[in-house]
Amino acid sequence: MATRILFLCTGNSCRSQMAEGWARALLRDSVEAYSAGTTPKSLDPRAIAVMAEAGVDISEQESKALDSLSEISFDIVLTVCADADRNCPIFSGNTRKLHRAFDDPPRLADSAADEEEALSHYRRVRDEIRAFVSSLPDLLNQTMSTEQDNR
Repeated sequence: MATRILFLCTGNSCRSQMAEGWARALLRDSVEAYSAGTTPKSLDPRAIAVMAEAGVDISEQESKALDSLSEISFDIVLTVCADADRNCPIFSGNTRKLHRAFDDPPRLADSAADEEEALSHYRRVRDEIRAFVSSLPDLLNQTMSTEQDNR
């Protein structure tokens, strides 16, 4: 059975969308990936563009509120920004909450001198998220082993 992971951030427009896209692309055999936002906005066009550069199409993903996924029982909720971590609701059952913060590309791009510099922030965060998502199977195995040892 695939592990159901929810990537949660504030706007569900960039970081959590990238994480969902990477999880679907890299871990499709072991993970069922979703994303949502505490206060969702529209999908960020620059996030779509830099993910496409890396061969992952997230253009059909939609920005959504956490409530829209209330029927799904998640094994893991992974917050990818500090605001979502602070405002993450309590999930019932055995849902584990993990946190791994990533810089906010739109915020960084606000001070960019041009579009190429703006995109460089998105690319860096995209690559950091890819590396993190790639490490998830090992991280989850370690977490599960630690929890079993503590019982």
